Amino acid sequence: MRGSLEWLVPGLGLKRWLALASVGGVLLLAALLVGVGTLWAPLLLRGLGMGVLEGRHAVALLLAVDGFVAGLALLLYGGRRLWLFQRTTPETVSELRAVSRLARGPRVVAVGGGNGLAALLRGLKAHTSNLTAVVTMADDGGSSGLLRRDMGLPPPGDLRNCLVALADDESMMSRLFRYRFPVDGGLQGHSFGNLFMAALSEVTGDFERAVHESTRVLKVRGRVLPSTLDDVVLHAQLEGGGHVSGESTITASARLPRRVWLTPEAPRGVPQAIAAIAAADLVVLGPGSLYTSVIPNVLVPEVRAALAATRARVVYVCNVMTEPGETDDYTAADHLAALYRHGLEGVVDAVLVNEAPVSDDLLAAYGRSGARPVRADVARLEGLGVKVEHAAVAAESDVVRHDPGRLSRALLRLVR
Repeated sequence: MRGSLEWLVPGLGLKRWLALASVGGVLLLAALLVGVGTLWAPLLLRGLGMGVLEGRHAVALLLAVDGFVAGLALLLYGGRRLWLFQRTTPETVSELRAVSRLARGPRVVAVGGGNGLAALLRGLKAHTSNLTAVVTMADDGGSSGLLRRDMGLPPPGDLRNCLVALADDESMMSRLFRYRFPVDGGLQGHSFGNLFMAALSEVTGDFERAVHESTRVLKVRGRVLPSTLDDVVLHAQLEGGGHVSGESTITASARLPRRVWLTPEAPRGVPQAIAAIAAADLVVLGPGSLYTSVIPNVLVPEVRAALAATRARVVYVCNVMTEPGETDDYTAADHLAALYRHGLEGVVDAVLVNEAPVSDDLLAAYGRSGARPVRADVARLEGLGVKVEHAAVAAESDVVRHDPGRLSRALLRLVR
């Protein structure tokens, strides 16, 4: 009995169809009783003998027929939904309740790329399934770069990382997508996920469809979308003059980037990504490499326009540490100023900065490579027109990075 009653707890979406089928059954039974009673009424029999059907009996029969049709329709529809419910939902009530809870979560769009975006998604998927990751397509290094040059495909690496982050972590396919072949073999360090998406793109003839099918294979909670499907190249103007081309060359340069741009200069945005930003409750920029993961998405004109027009709260998640070759000595306000230089002035509502301490050992280790904690210069940030949100979002481990759980909880408190 207790097992049966568990199906009636709130949040499963079952009771509405059970109630609809019950109403249909009651209406069907009432229509049958009214119809039979009308046909066997003595007054109606006398009327039939005279060849005349009294008006009230005709109305009663008409109502009975209408009620019969309506009751049968409700009973069949509600019963069909109950049957589909039983066939397509998870096996246990607890899993089903979790699915229902996540489906009622806020609509969150995360914009970026690299490991920072994947970490954010890993935390958010525990709170909502209404997730959309909008991913940069400017990567030209590693396995993605090889596939891009050899096969003419959009770079799949950042998309793959996000798909795995949103997938069921216990699934074998998720583990396979993360597997990377040895660099000294014939597959040259390719990841299985990149090769899978490349092969699927060749089979279907459509990279966008390959991403969609990968979503189904991995049972992804949410969506992963490229910001553009055009073949884009990232360029950077360096401090002191000169410029470099290619995402992988920017951080390798001896001078910091000052401004970045794409060629073609106005790549087309992916319509589903634009629509997701417009309908969001919260839009998150970062965390991740400022010039090579976050800003390249903003350089797509339709994405930038959607960010400016959305009614959602737009939050920039500042990195915990500076990134050598890209944001050396940057404060949190320097990060925001860089976003402003690339068209987001007046768009960002809040900046989330870490307030958790970093151990002395980690500070020393990172300091040897030129990285240090990003300082939150609050007065300057507020002068730039944003609200500063402080939260202990750094992970406690042997490296300094955002903790997925802490970061997601801090962000969801900011949903408008």
